[in-house]
Amino acid sequence: RSYLEIAMFSLNFQFSFICIAPIHNRITACLLSAAFFGALGSSFIYGYNLSVVNAPALYIKAFYNKTWIERYGEPIAAETATLLWSITVSIFAIGGLLGALSVSSIIRVLGRKGTLLLNNSFAIIAALLLSLGEKAKSFEMLIIGRFIIGVDSGIALSVLPMYLGEITPRHIRGSIGQFNSILICLGVFTGQVLGLPELLGQESRWNYLFSFLALPATLQLCVLPFLPESPRYLLMERRNEAGAERAFQRFLGKKDVSQELEEVHAEARAQDNLHSASVLQLLKTPAVRWQLITIIITMACYQLCGLNAIWYYTNGILREAGFAENILPYITLSTGAIETLAAIISGLVIERIGRKPLLIFGFSAMAVFFSLLTVFLNFQDSVSWMPYLSYICILAVIASFCSGPGGIPFVLTGELFEQSYRPAAFMIAGTVNWLSNFAVGLLFPFIQKLQSFAFLVFVVVCILGSIYLYLVLPETKNKTFIDISQSFSKINKIPVSSPGHEMDSPDTVPRSRLLCRADLQYQVSQD
Repeated sequence: RSYLEIAMFSLNFQFSFICIAPIHNRITACLLSAAFFGALGSSFIYGYNLSVVNAPALYIKAFYNKTWIERYGEPIAAETATLLWSITVSIFAIGGLLGALSVSSIIRVLGRKGTLLLNNSFAIIAALLLSLGEKAKSFEMLIIGRFIIGVDSGIALSVLPMYLGEITPRHIRGSIGQFNSILICLGVFTGQVLGLPELLGQESRWNYLFSFLALPATLQLCVLPFLPESPRYLLMERRNEAGAERAFQRFLGKKDVSQELEEVHAEARAQDNLHSASVLQLLKTPAVRWQLITIIITMACYQLCGLNAIWYYTNGILREAGFAENILPYITLSTGAIETLAAIISGLVIERIGRKPLLIFGFSAMAVFFSLLTVFLNFQDSVSWMPYLSYICILAVIASFCSGPGGIPFVLTGELFEQSYRPAAFMIAGTVNWLSNFAVGLLFPFIQKLQSFAFLVFVVVCILGSIYLYLVLPETKNKTFIDISQSFSKINKIPVSSPGHEMDSPDTVPRSRLLCRADLQYQVSQD
């Protein structure tokens, strides 16, 4: 209970800060509920599953061995036990990849909100399989449950940022989008807390760690049906203007939403000749070529920047610092707390600083602290206080990641593409995300052989990512989706309608002329 109170206090603090702005910028209860409960049943579950298997790992392996003996009358071979555990851990990413690949097809039929609601069924089924596997004496149920919760996470990480980006006014789109990152971090922290020996991290209670998965999914099922669908989806894909107007009115808390409707109409006019684009169409369209390259590189850096390696070294560094083994789980809670705090601060400042500076700062700071960590690790045996500096560097790397790279790539995927391209773009971004995740797991044992110098590999990734973002990415803060698309016109070598195409207000007359010529040219070429 106290933990949930802390979480809600943090979220209230964040948005009370945002609401210091003038009254027309204030967030409504409807929008806040959609962001919080949407992320609670999606991002939170993903983050929780990143950390929840760590505490009961020994108990789960013992359960595998016990079940094997009962079935076959002999202990499980070491190689078989390692294989089963590896499958249990890695199949989560395989399920995530399948979920990401299925997003585009599901949301065409069910919409954004409908897909989120359907996704809760995967979480509840997975919770049942994972928590009842021990009673059923079936380790296969645990493996299947991990696969299904992976599918849930793959769908969630694509649909939720899309939904949040489409329901939010552009002046707070980044802050609302950061709910995705904040709830991921809260999920990781919750998994760490519940996995403590005093709570559920015991041999007799570890299955309840997985039962907990059903709670956030059930809460989302209770709240989300009463919240509106994405007004952009209703207007542009369902042609339901009355429904879109009502959705805007509830999300924005005002009756006159003519400006918002006109902004969506302008985007719709630019895409009247194209329905939702397929992945192949997206790959072939020159008007979105550099947007796509940017998302692919950003998502790859999100996974390959080295954060996963940090978790591997944390306990070892703490042992070198002289901390007793039985208090290590409590000290590592600081990593989850730092993650959450950095994500909240990022949500506070993203609309003031912008996406591009936070991303570049995050990756650059990670490169600096990885370099320092390499130096400190090499002197760790010769200087008694060096492990403490190493641990400070670890916390700094985590904070740097969550300040920008940990959440903004999902916000950018929704911002860099107009409505018809967005589902396919999220499908590609999700695929890159989960393939990179799988690649890290595959390559990390080889990178480990470099020992402390392994972090230099991630220094290179972070530096290259920062340079690319500095050279290519335009700032998207407080811009409409059409404005953002026009920002890429020069690098995509696409002619623009006029030199004065950047507008401050969606009801400005020239807005209707901002049709994406590349889309029209592409359609003509197809015809």
